[in-house]
Amino acid sequence: MMRLLKIELRKILNNRAAKILVSSYFILLALITLVSLVKFSILGQEISLAEEGMFEFPLIWHFNTYIAASLKILLAVVIISMMTNEYTYGTLKQNLIDGLSKEEFITSKVLAITLFALISTIILGLVSLALGIKYSTSTEIGLVFTDVDYLLAYFVKLVAFFSFCLFLAILVKKSAFSLAFLFLWNIAETIFITIVNVMSPFGSRIADYFSMLMPLESMSRLIPNPIFRLSISRKVETLMTGQESISQFSVNYVQVCIVVVWTAIFIAASYALLKKRDL
Repeated sequence: MMRLLKIELRKILNNRAAKILVSSYFILLALITLVSLVKFSILGQEISLAEEGMFEFPLIWHFNTYIAASLKILLAVVIISMMTNEYTYGTLKQNLIDGLSKEEFITSKVLAITLFALISTIILGLVSLALGIKYSTSTEIGLVFTDVDYLLAYFVKLVAFFSFCLFLAILVKKSAFSLAFLFLWNIAETIFITIVNVMSPFGSRIADYFSMLMPLESMSRLIPNPIFRLSISRKVETLMTGQESISQFSVNYVQVCIVVVWTAIFIAASYALLKKRDL
């Protein structure tokens, strides 16, 4: 395993663009602390995210994982580029000639994906812990580790998304086309889900269950938008509707299982494509 991981990391370290993107990603992840300084205006009232409790335990686990997940496209570009470059520069064929099996080749990619996701999760966890200790009014152990499973959801989301990007790169073979395909898939999925919700003869609940099975939608549902947990959001909702809705914000482990299944499908499909093709 370590041999395969070293092979993959060596390819990344020898690629200047990949090193810049990877470094930028981890630096931005560490600088998520700057979000605590953000202030904006709602209904003429200045709102500070720190003052609204976004950086207090346990909300910080939800908020930081949601914000950090938006940065994943940087590593996605690296993963797609590194895979498509294997075709462009013939390194895939050379690896196979040198004795690397197709199974080992896919394994090396998956190990790199998992390592990226793991390092991202560790950095985010440490940053969130530091911010939480700084801004929380209480640092009781029970409170600190409430909702910490959002880090697990974040890790699963990254591995799944990167596995999907790997599959697209192997399928399309070109970086620009793979990224375009990713963008179009997202649009197509959104349109399809909208149509299902509007036209479903089974009711909105069944349509919602069907939507949660879609690959990108299932990933996005792992970490829902935490804005509705802000006190100002609840005040605005009460002002506009006359009542405050009751929402569940804990990690949905059924959704986690769905995403894990999609991850396995993408990895298996990537291997099947590679095994079938004559390189």
